[in-house]
Amino acid sequence: MGLVTERYQLTNTFPVQERFGLISQMQRSAVSIPTNIAEGSAKSSNKDFARFLEMVFGFSLELETELTISLNLAYINSVVFNSIQRKIIEIQKMITGFKNKLD
Repeated sequence: MGLVTERYQLTNTFPVQERFGLISQMQRSAVSIPTNIAEGSAKSSNKDFARFLEMVFGFSLELETELTISLNLAYINSVVFNSIQRKIIEIQKMITGFKNKLD
C-alpha cells in the first residue's frame, strides 16, 4: 500500500499532458497490486489465490516498465528510479515467495 501512495505522490510531479497517459497507467498498475492481493485472499482455494498472485506479479512488471519510461523521459532521475525499483523488486520477491508457499 505504501508503494501506491508513493506512486501517486510521484506522478503528481509529472507533466500535465501525461494525466491520461503515463500517470494514469502507473497509478492503475500500482493500485492493482494490493487490490488483487486482497481479492485473491478471499478465494476459496490456494490455486485461485495463486492465480491472482501471478496477475499481481504482472502488474509489478508493468509498473517497473512504466518507471523505466519515466526515467527515459526525464520525469524522474536515476536516484528516484533506483529507490523505487528496489522497492518493486522486494515486492516481487514477496509475491513469488508467497505464491510458492501456496503451491
